[in-house]
Amino acid sequence: MLGKKKIYLDHAGATPIDKRVARTVAFYERKLFANPNAIHEDGVKVRGIIEEARSKIAKQMNAHSDEIIFTGSGTESIALALLGLIKNYEPASAQGGLRIKNEKSEYKIPHIITTEIEHPAVLENCKMLKKEGRVEVTYIGVDENGIINLEELKNSLKENTVLVSVMYANNEIGTIEPIQEIAKIIRHFKKSKMSRSDLDTRVFSSDFPVFHTDACQAMNYLFTENIEKLGVDLMSFNSSKIYGPKGIGVLYKKRGVELSPLYGGGGQEFGLRSGTESVSLIKGVAMALGIVNKMKEKESKRLTAIRDYGIKKLLSLSDTSGYKIILNGDVEVRLPNNINISVSGISSELLVIELSARGIFVSEKSACKSDDDSASYVIGALRRASQKNVAGTDGSIRISLGRCNKMSDMDVLYKGLKDILEKYKKWK
Repeated sequence: MLGKKKIYLDHAGATPIDKRVARTVAFYERKLFANPNAIHEDGVKVRGIIEEARSKIAKQMNAHSDEIIFTGSGTESIALALLGLIKNYEPASAQGGLRIKNEKSEYKIPHIITTEIEHPAVLENCKMLKKEGRVEVTYIGVDENGIINLEELKNSLKENTVLVSVMYANNEIGTIEPIQEIAKIIRHFKKSKMSRSDLDTRVFSSDFPVFHTDACQAMNYLFTENIEKLGVDLMSFNSSKIYGPKGIGVLYKKRGVELSPLYGGGGQEFGLRSGTESVSLIKGVAMALGIVNKMKEKESKRLTAIRDYGIKKLLSLSDTSGYKIILNGDVEVRLPNNINISVSGISSELLVIELSARGIFVSEKSACKSDDDSASYVIGALRRASQKNVAGTDGSIRISLGRCNKMSDMDVLYKGLKDILEKYKKWK
C-alpha cells in the first residue's frame, strides 16, 4: 500500500491554502511589504489595503469595519475575547482575584459559563483564570450527541455572569450547537436584569453577560453572513481552517463590548493587539473568506453526501470486522465534513499510524481512560451523558473532509480500515 496516492482527511486540523489566495499572499509579501503605520507613500498604500480587507470581512458578516480585529491565530482571538473581557471588567486592584470594596459596593469576581467540550483555547484560559482566583466557572453539560443542555444554561446564569462562551461547532465530533437559541436565552436574562428594582446595577450591569462563540470550524459551512441575526457579541475564527494562510486570526467584537489588551505596544488594532500588521496575511484571510462564502452552500451539500456515505460504509464494519464501531456526535446536526468514530478494542493512535502508512491521513483522540492525559474529554462527556461504558480501549478517529475529497475516498478509507482491523483481529 505504500506509495499510493495520499488521501487527506484532516481538514479540521488545517486546510491547504487555496491557490488563488497563495498567489495573492506571495504578491503582497514581495511587492507591498511596507509598515502600514508609516506615513510615507507605501505605508499609506498598505494601510489602505488592510482597511479594505477589514471592510470586506465586515461586509460578509453584516458587521462594521471597526468590529473586526486581526490577531495571530484562532487561539489568540479566543484569548483576547476571554481574557480581554475579564481584564476590562476587573477593577485595577482586583486583578489576581483580590476582592475589594469600591465607594458603594463590594466587588464580586465575575462568573463565566462555558461547556465541557470546548476547544482547549477556551478551557485552558478559563482554568487559568479560575486558578488565579479571578473568576468562577460553570461547565454546562451536553447530551450523548454533544448538544448543550439549554435548561442547565438558563439555570446557571447569575447576576455576576459576565461571559458565556459556547463553540458554534465542535472541532472533534462536528456537533453544531444552537447558537441562536443560546443568544435568545441570554437576551431574555439581560432584560430581566434591567427590570429588576433590587439589582445593584453599579455591580451587576445589564450589559452582561457577553456571548462569545468559537467559530473556527463553522466558517466554511454554517450561517455567519449576518452576525446580528446570529446573536453573538464576540466571535473568533482563523484563516488556516478556511483555505487561507496560517498565522492570522480574526475576532469580531460588537460595538459597545469593552475589552482590554493582553499586552502593551504600539496600539495597533484599535489598541487591542499591538504589533505591525501583516498585509499579506490580512489580504489572504479576507480573500479566503470571500471564496468560502461563494461556495458554502454548494460545498456543504457535496460534502454532506460524501459524509453520509462514509458513515454508512464505516459503521457497516461492525457487522463484519468483529470490532464494535460507533459514530460520535449527532447523526444530522453536525458539520457537513465531519465523521468521528470509535473502534472498541483498538487504540486510535494505532489506527492513525496504520492509515497513514496506507496514505490516508486522519486525526485521533483516545478515550480509553478518564484519567489518561491523552484521553478525549469530548468523547468522555458523550459517554457520561449516555451512561455507556464501552469495554476496553475506546479509540476515536476524526475524519474531516474538504475540497479535495470525493466519494471514492470513502471507499479507500473503508478498505484501509477493514484491512487494519483484520490484521489486528487475531490479537483482540
